[in-house]
Amino acid sequence: MTSLSDRVVIVTGASRGIAIGAAIARRLVAEGAAVLLHSWAPYDAEQPWGADEQGPEVLAAELRRDGGRVEHVSMDLSALDAPTALVDAAQAAFGHVDAVVANHARSVSQWLEELTAAELDLSFAVNTRATLLLVKAFAAQHDDARPGGRVLLFTSGQYHDAMPAELPYIASKAALHELTRSLAVHLIHRGITVNCINPGPNDTGYADDKTRAAVAALNPGGRWSTPADTARLVTWLLSDEADWITGQTIASDGGWSSR
Repeated sequence: MTSLSDRVVIVTGASRGIAIGAAIARRLVAEGAAVLLHSWAPYDAEQPWGADEQGPEVLAAELRRDGGRVEHVSMDLSALDAPTALVDAAQAAFGHVDAVVANHARSVSQWLEELTAAELDLSFAVNTRATLLLVKAFAAQHDDARPGGRVLLFTSGQYHDAMPAELPYIASKAALHELTRSLAVHLIHRGITVNCINPGPNDTGYADDKTRAAVAALNPGGRWSTPADTARLVTWLLSDEADWITGQTIASDGGWSSR
């Protein structure tokens, strides 16, 4: 794989040390990339798993000890100016930005009978609006003479399996899935590829033993996806080897199906 030593990558949603964003950051730094970590602990504090209050700073310190060029920004992506501010922070820290890995997500359980306009608006603000504005801000500053322009969006498995208990989440993530090809066509002439990842069910500390066993039994490979699985795919898509891959939604889920 081509080294990422000259690349600067924004990785959003790196609030928890055991989750996907942290795994991506570790892998990218190992490949030589400079990384701006984004986190928003108050969201996790509202969830059953709770906030990893020191997670991003501990992660950043760990990566710096390993020789990585890493900065961390805590930011609420539901704020209108947050996406532009995030790109500005990366530019201030590293001089330019080559790639965005939009790993962040707001996921709140609501069935149809529980659905609220407030949660729909907030989920779309964080998952869809912030991601699109982040891509806009990134593209506006991108130096097209530099190789390796990349955008990686994250969706979920709603396009091949029903998820009726998570309607605000899957609606906002489905929008990103459907936007991928149009963004890819728009940006390819500038040397920027756009792809979307479905990381499959990832056990990042929120599942109990019963849920772990049930999900593993549904997967042909007999296990959950892991953050490391996703990080390997992300790293390859950011590399020069993947410069002809664009407009794709790629599932890293071991052939998982809830049926």
